[in-house]
Amino acid sequence: MLAGELYDPFDTELVTARERARDLCLALNVTRESQRGERRRILKDLFGAGGDIVWMQPPFYCDYGANTYLGTRVFFNFNCVVLDVCEVRIGDYTLFGPGVQILTAPGAWLRAMSRRALSRQETRAGSSEHPPVPRPTPVRAYAPRRAAQHDVRRHT
Repeated sequence: MLAGELYDPFDTELVTARERARDLCLALNVTRESQRGERRRILKDLFGAGGDIVWMQPPFYCDYGANTYLGTRVFFNFNCVVLDVCEVRIGDYTLFGPGVQILTAPGAWLRAMSRRALSRQETRAGSSEHPPVPRPTPVRAYAPRRAAQHDVRRHT
């Protein structure tokens, strides 16, 4: 992931980190507007940097939080999502409107063959910890079939 390794979402360390972030987001999302001190404490614990000066309108969701680094006076409006599998750096005085999503894609550049090869190696090694990586489904598999062409001219 951050070290340039292949992202494994089932890694126990990553699962623990995600659970921590989800618990912090849940705690943040149930706070009241008047609980500014509690929100500040949660945000400091959640983000890699900048949690002490961010303004957040819950609900907010993220994968890890620790991979997100905020500049000075960042504002998140309602219902924002940051999937920070990779590092996310947000500059000073950035304002996010409602419903903004920041999505990082680790390994989108990996070819499907590489992912399948990794899955086969784990299966051969007898690893029951990781389920096999699903094979990509071509988009054309979901394309609707063309309706038969009918002659719509009037016959008189």
